[in-house]
Amino acid sequence: MRISAKADYAVRAALELAAAPDGEPVKGEKLAESQGIPLQFLEHILLELKHARLIQARRGARGGYWLARDPAEVTIADVIRAVEGPLANIHEHAPEDLHYGGPAEKLRDVWVATRAALRSVLESVTLAEVSGGDLPWRIEAILNDPEAWLKR
Repeated sequence: MRISAKADYAVRAALELAAAPDGEPVKGEKLAESQGIPLQFLEHILLELKHARLIQARRGARGGYWLARDPAEVTIADVIRAVEGPLANIHEHAPEDLHYGGPAEKLRDVWVATRAALRSVLESVTLAEVSGGDLPWRIEAILNDPEAWLKR
């Protein structure tokens, strides 16, 4: 799986908002600077997160961005879907809608299983957990397997 810069930036910005004290508004410039994200790109991402109702915004001297929901209720998958759409589409189709013939017949099942594996991680981790440095035990168990860290 390839995680785009857009998805990575969106999650990092959301984590900054999750870590903001008492949901205080955070200026876009501060988000961009703290995570090394190009401001113009970030502004487009923040607009998409706002349209998805994950964040709210206010203009002015006391303005900025903040999470629209409790960070414990927002998963990493929620943020990625807000800026990228479904987690595992194949040529813009849901995997279960694909049909292959011959030796590739079971490939659809592999794509469905891949999506399920992605969901099992990304839907089980919240912004609060990541920003608080306390990942769920299921994620820690995956990370404790040395195979998880091998580059291939």
